[in-house]
Amino acid sequence: MPNSYLNTHPDEKGYFGKFGGSYIPPILEQPFADITKAYNELKNSPEFIKELKYVRKHYQGRPTPISFAKNLTEHCGGAKIYLKREDLNHTGAHKLNHCMAEVILAKHIGKTKVIAETGAGQHGVALATAAAYFGLECEIHMGEVDIAKEHPNVVKMKILGAKVIPVAHGNRTLKEAVDSAFDSYVPQADHAIYCIGSVVGPHPFPMMVRDFQSVIGFEAKEQFFEHEDNLPDNIVACVGGGSNAMGIFSAFIEDEKVNLYGVEPMGVGSMMGQHAATLTFGTEGVMHGFNSIMLKDENGEPAPVYSIGSGIDYPSVGPEQAYLKDIGRTKVGLCNDVEAVDAFYKLSQLEGIIPALESAHAVAYAMKLAKTLGKDKTILVNLSGRGEKDIDFIVDNHPIPNVKF
Repeated sequence: MPNSYLNTHPDEKGYFGKFGGSYIPPILEQPFADITKAYNELKNSPEFIKELKYVRKHYQGRPTPISFAKNLTEHCGGAKIYLKREDLNHTGAHKLNHCMAEVILAKHIGKTKVIAETGAGQHGVALATAAAYFGLECEIHMGEVDIAKEHPNVVKMKILGAKVIPVAHGNRTLKEAVDSAFDSYVPQADHAIYCIGSVVGPHPFPMMVRDFQSVIGFEAKEQFFEHEDNLPDNIVACVGGGSNAMGIFSAFIEDEKVNLYGVEPMGVGSMMGQHAATLTFGTEGVMHGFNSIMLKDENGEPAPVYSIGSGIDYPSVGPEQAYLKDIGRTKVGLCNDVEAVDAFYKLSQLEGIIPALESAHAVAYAMKLAKTLGKDKTILVNLSGRGEKDIDFIVDNHPIPNVKF
């Protein structure tokens, strides 16, 4: 990678400082070692790089553009707001960036099936798409709450040929979907690969997903000069597990003048179970095979979490996100449900862009930040996905405002 930080983080054992690693049962040690070996071989393979470039250009529609949000900027009255348009990536979000690459890797190591969890459904749709493209079987685990909220994506997954497994235990959301997918993967590890949907999980997935998502940041770094002849002053992205944020942050980590904001969901309050603001309220802990910051209940177990954005209601966070916050390189922003819905409608009605509810958290924070900065400053938002998946839920629960902004 053309970035010394990315070449040295994580270390060989998968640690970003004290965060990361691989905390898995012995039965999975060899499958994960095989994945690590395959990735280390593939990432520098001219054939792999050529195939991935072809897929991204001729199938995914990359590079995605950067758009200046002129009307939203005027509405906020401060810094200029730009959008990195991952909503225009095929399937409607950033997730396909790593899914296509993970399925290529699966084929390389002789796997015939991919297994994954999904929250908002974007990772599930992306993996089902990649599996269809490359001819692999696909199994997606999804909490019943999210199945009800994200019905359009459930239908898409089934149309694409994936088997959708409803998860009915616990809170029936993303954390439980991960549990279910891992349980299903263990007895199938000889012929299947678990394609983790974010920069979380045991090594090598936090590194591997970040590297595949870094295309966002490196494109943006070049593209922003076309608009401003400079780097952005601020970059804003929502954080659940943190893949879209690491995707855009990765190219700018060594550019210390660029402020990096990861925006967490404050949901409906600060009490346990009302939010999913892990970096803000969490403490160090291990879950799903990696050490990071996590929200815990009174027994030290993963706490119940909530967000209107199904893709970011997760009680932990990627280890690299925890590390970057720990060393002071990133800053944490907060956005509650009301602010996210407001940003959802404002971006739709002012710019003609309907964002995913997860992405709306980043837009909402950028709007707040813009008002505190001068008009000579810039903010680049990673618009990680589009909102078709959320339309039914939003209009049923948060009626369309009658006024123009």
